Amino acid sequence: MILNNPSRKEIKNVLDHAKTIAVIGLSPNPSRTSYIVSESMQRAGYRIIPVNPRADTVLGEKSYASLSDIPEKVDIVNVFRRSEFLEGIADEFIKIDCPVFWTQLNVVDENVFNRLADVGYTVIMDRCIKVEHAILK
Repeated sequence: MILNNPSRKEIKNVLDHAKTIAVIGLSPNPSRTSYIVSESMQRAGYRIIPVNPRADTVLGEKSYASLSDIPEKVDIVNVFRRSEFLEGIADEFIKIDCPVFWTQLNVVDENVFNRLADVGYTVIMDRCIKVEHAILK
């Protein structure tokens, strides 16, 4: 399967204009990849909003049970859940005002990619946001 991710130039534009990243599956455990990546993005100046129903706070930010519980605008939704959960996450994503759906390495669902891209969302799958940021800054 080959995903038609945006070009590096387009990804740089996304990262340059984003301020707030909601991270689905952000673990409060500092040894987890979701924490390491999100902490790096937070240090780079992005506001991180954790989406984890089992955590009260992560990285000093209030955690929300779902995307729809977040009371402010989000620029990127970054997903650290397994691929089989993407369909449900996409359903919730469509209900909020966010232009970018991003999934981490090895988190892929071609149907979700096409469904969201076909209606105008920017979709980036199977890419690490921390790595892309480091390459493009």
